[in-house]
Amino acid sequence: MTADFVTPITDTLGRARQNIIYRSGVSGITPAVPTGAEKLEAAARRALLRRPGGKKAWAYVYGGAGSGQTMAANREAFDRRRLVPRMLRNTSRRDISTTVLGQTLPAPVLVAPIGAAGLIRRDADVMVGRAAARRGLPYIFSSQGSSPMEATAAAMQDSPRWFQLYWSSDEQLVDSFIARAEAIDAGALVVTLDTTTLGWRPWDLDLGSLPFTRGVGIAQYTSDPRFRQLVAERVEREAAAGAAADTDADAVKVTPQAALTLLEMARNHPGSTRGNLRAPETRAAVQTFLDTFSNPALSWDHLATLRDRTRLPIVLKGVLHPDDARQAFDAGVDAVMVSNHGGRQVDGSIGTLDALVRIREAVGPEPTLLLDSGIRNGTDVVKAMACGANAVTIGRPHVYGLAIAGEHGVGEVLDNLLAEIDLTMSLSGASSWDEVDASLLA
Repeated sequence: MTADFVTPITDTLGRARQNIIYRSGVSGITPAVPTGAEKLEAAARRALLRRPGGKKAWAYVYGGAGSGQTMAANREAFDRRRLVPRMLRNTSRRDISTTVLGQTLPAPVLVAPIGAAGLIRRDADVMVGRAAARRGLPYIFSSQGSSPMEATAAAMQDSPRWFQLYWSSDEQLVDSFIARAEAIDAGALVVTLDTTTLGWRPWDLDLGSLPFTRGVGIAQYTSDPRFRQLVAERVEREAAAGAAADTDADAVKVTPQAALTLLEMARNHPGSTRGNLRAPETRAAVQTFLDTFSNPALSWDHLATLRDRTRLPIVLKGVLHPDDARQAFDAGVDAVMVSNHGGRQVDGSIGTLDALVRIREAVGPEPTLLLDSGIRNGTDVVKAMACGANAVTIGRPHVYGLAIAGEHGVGEVLDNLLAEIDLTMSLSGASSWDEVDASLLA
């Protein structure tokens, strides 16, 4: 009796990616974007530190809160869990696609929102959006983006995109952002809960550097009609009160660096740099942003209004406690994103993978849980899925690719991630996500 063997498929995603790299190697061409997480990070650091302002850019992208314990906890939670590959499972045909909130994704990966990515490349959001679109992966637009959401959406054409909302202290601005997200056909509204104020970030503090004070990362605001109204009102009030009432200006010491900061504000503000240098709206936009972008009073009462304010699926980002997750689902949200903001907000916080396990146990198998913070490679994705995630977001690594080689670099990082997911799944003895669960973990 002859076994009915399936002919192996040799052009699977991971194998195809390997072949591209190895064929180039025959000609002595090695990847400009490293394929391993540690070397990728090191290459991005070198690339940024060679540029003017690169030290501040690296501090903002890499740095975490306090002593960095939460960043370490994120990685420790992944490192502590070990895969136990199963043999003789015939994984010649495999499928890494999945469905999240009714949307079919080629892999359980979304490209995370990164605020102020304009520190890395001027058109960062458009570049990241195009790279994600070519791979069919949703890009979550940041409220703190460096390009208006409409411009990034246009660059992505019909590819999937979500929008991350920072809940402003101005409710009309919240409504305006939601309306714009709906107009660009965002697939979900991702409400960030853990940044009602900025965490204590020594990497930035020691350099006296906050990108928003230079007009970097506020393009969603300066392109918004409600925000422009707030800026105009501020300019009118200041003009009526006179220069003596402008205490913000009095607090800034006039130095050559202050002049350079004003120049950077002018370059980042819509319109001509020369005109912006003279316009009071340039400085007023930065001040208005700093006054309104966050809302320390944010509560469950605010969240209860969302269903009447949007038709989009609602995702709550920044949940770490099982009780908060239960309350979120009881309130009718569509998904929870387990996140500690990449370790950038609370020092000494729980690692996200540990939090995911606790939350999955609390809410049961059905609710949609996404994992953010700590993902560095394809193996991490498989571990997260085995621990109960429905999908993950990739954050710093794609920004590292952006720093090294722009849009192409983002694409290389994503291609490598997808290939490693495919190969790790295969070598672990799984052909689809239905076969990936806690039984694969030691």
